[in-house]
Amino acid sequence: MKNYIVIILLLISQVGIGQSIKGKITSKNGDAIPFANIFLKNTKLGTNSTEDGSYELNYKLKGKYTLVVSSIGFKTLTYNLVLESNNRIKNIVLEDDNSLDEIVISGTLRPVSKSASPVPVEVYSKTFFKKNPTPSVFESLQNVNGIRPQLNCNVCNTGDIHINGLEGPYTFVLIDGMPIVSGLSTVYGLTGIPQALIERVEVVKGPASTLYGSEAVGGIINIITKKPTNAPKLSTDVFASSWGEVNTDIGLRYQISEKVQGLLGVNYFNFQNRVDNNNDNFTDLTLQNRISIFNKINIERKSNKVFTIAGRYVYEDRWGGELDWERKFRGSNLVYGESIYTNRWETFGTYQLPTTENIKFQFSANGHYQDSFYGTDSYDATQLIAFGQLVYDTKINEKQDLLLGLAYRYTYYDDNTFATLDETGNFNQPSKIHLPGIFAQDEISITDRKKLLLGLRWDYNSVHGSILSPRINYKWNSRDKSNIFRISVGNGFRVANVFTEDHAALTGAREVEFQGNLDPETSWNANINYVKKINTENSFITLDASAFYTYFNNRILPDYETDPNKIIYANLEGFSISKGVSLNADILFTNGLAINAGVTLMDVSVTENNIKRRQLLTESFSGVWSISYKFDNNFTVDYTGNLYGPMRLPLLGPKDDRPEYSPWFSIQNIQLSKKFTNSWEIYGGIKNLLNFTPAANSISRAFDPFDEQVDPNDPDALTFDPSYVYASNQGIRAFLGVRFTLF
Repeated sequence: MKNYIVIILLLISQVGIGQSIKGKITSKNGDAIPFANIFLKNTKLGTNSTEDGSYELNYKLKGKYTLVVSSIGFKTLTYNLVLESNNRIKNIVLEDDNSLDEIVISGTLRPVSKSASPVPVEVYSKTFFKKNPTPSVFESLQNVNGIRPQLNCNVCNTGDIHINGLEGPYTFVLIDGMPIVSGLSTVYGLTGIPQALIERVEVVKGPASTLYGSEAVGGIINIITKKPTNAPKLSTDVFASSWGEVNTDIGLRYQISEKVQGLLGVNYFNFQNRVDNNNDNFTDLTLQNRISIFNKINIERKSNKVFTIAGRYVYEDRWGGELDWERKFRGSNLVYGESIYTNRWETFGTYQLPTTENIKFQFSANGHYQDSFYGTDSYDATQLIAFGQLVYDTKINEKQDLLLGLAYRYTYYDDNTFATLDETGNFNQPSKIHLPGIFAQDEISITDRKKLLLGLRWDYNSVHGSILSPRINYKWNSRDKSNIFRISVGNGFRVANVFTEDHAALTGAREVEFQGNLDPETSWNANINYVKKINTENSFITLDASAFYTYFNNRILPDYETDPNKIIYANLEGFSISKGVSLNADILFTNGLAINAGVTLMDVSVTENNIKRRQLLTESFSGVWSISYKFDNNFTVDYTGNLYGPMRLPLLGPKDDRPEYSPWFSIQNIQLSKKFTNSWEIYGGIKNLLNFTPAANSISRAFDPFDEQVDPNDPDALTFDPSYVYASNQGIRAFLGVRFTLF
């Protein structure tokens, strides 16, 4: 009995030795913050605040420790503590973190919070793209709702970005707000952007020609790079796959002087493994050797005036084709191969004038050089683009902001095809297009909860004449901003450049034919957007729903069906409509679970001679998801994927026995990652868990790539054709990577 009493007394004394930190967690305005996470770093001790913000963390430790306090919607705080034998009171005040209401610039050309923007802008952070690491921005966008990276060739695996069913040439890609990827680089310029330097990606769906000019018909993808002032000193990310792919991203912050800081980024991707799992004697994945060097310099000036300049150089050597192809066969009819050498340079920047008014000069220039063979067909092209604009941003009064701009764009293009021959067809005549323009945008705050945005742009195309692009946007939000409603109507305009934008025109598998002069395309777009935010005791939910409608005149679409041996380009004698609805759901739970999911239903059709048909290579349904769970020990599981409905595919005629529609298919991935310190992280997983690949006969007559056995007297005879493609031939594979960051 005495022994039991001694044991009980010892237990009581041990309880008395245990000490605690307790207090209350509030926001700066005094509101209690429930369910905040409180823990001692490098220990297993932690707790959560109660509904009234109170917390108590018991410990039996002594010495120096770090207390970490975090909550969704607030900045994480850390405190250095010396734990002793006495209890202590620690009341904590957390500051708001506006990262959940990011600052965006793509919608209005001025920094504004996402919820305040009259133009709906979707924002995807660098963390989002880390959930499914890829070697290029092109592939990274596969988990964004309503966006689909479309492969255009089974052999060289080049592609473009579809937004809401509209092809790549309708998508305007910007880097730090400057037009960089367009024309010839629409097909080849979306790779090699060092992801170690990407801060976030902003997406605007629907025409934005008022601010960005022609080509911004389908939408905008704006890649925002990190600022040299807040980037890590060093960031590295290296991963490899079981197929033999190796990707390296390096970011380095450096300082030239007290007022000049720089950011250097290098991306290197290499894949040299000849894989043919579908046994058609063609490479399933194009072999690539690519290096990209990016440098950004920020110069501090008086009055915090902005001056940044950046540049990028990309070299890529890629080829695909028959397994026994070698360099010596380049351009010959002995062994079929598609070999593409790309040299590309870019520069862009912003200089804020030293005036009392807010006036900025923004500029960009790029040169794209392509030396390629598609079988025996040579395609050599040069494209130079120079762009500059002067933007004046002023506040007329407390409720009205005015943006005025002058812009100029020069495009030079030359190649060795008939596209650049003169009217006689005997002399080379490179294309030189001047495009001066002026635009105005008036943002009116009708009330604290209502905004009206009016925009108008006038451009003069040296070939096609005047272009007028108006738009109007309206936004309403509830008092607590938990309900946001937006509606927009805008006009789009685009001049088609067939050889610079459509890979299928280059392959040589079909003869290219133009019917008449190609007039510019015009479009009208309407978009309705509704955002609902719901906060519960243990979750933060954002629902984002949109309905869109685009009507095209003079649309230029490749006709694969009139003649199986030709691609015929002509202005549509009718109209084309893209319409649909989409829904995004973003759910954050306080227990570490995060879900991002979206679906898009759309109908993209072409009506000509009163006959309506579905557009080629356009799905009617797509869905994406990203499910993540973070454990207390910095261990994270990410499950990402997408699902696509059937697409109508280009057949070669009545004798083509391949299915007219693609099947339903899904690409799913899983990743496990572990952070050991603030600097080291290891990750790995499996891509394409279901091992989906297209049918083995996707390349027509792969056994006869030079059509040597085709009957010339049979107009319906099948020929070699790699344009029947809707998904990559790359199957299931494992990957493993490591990240190191030095702050």
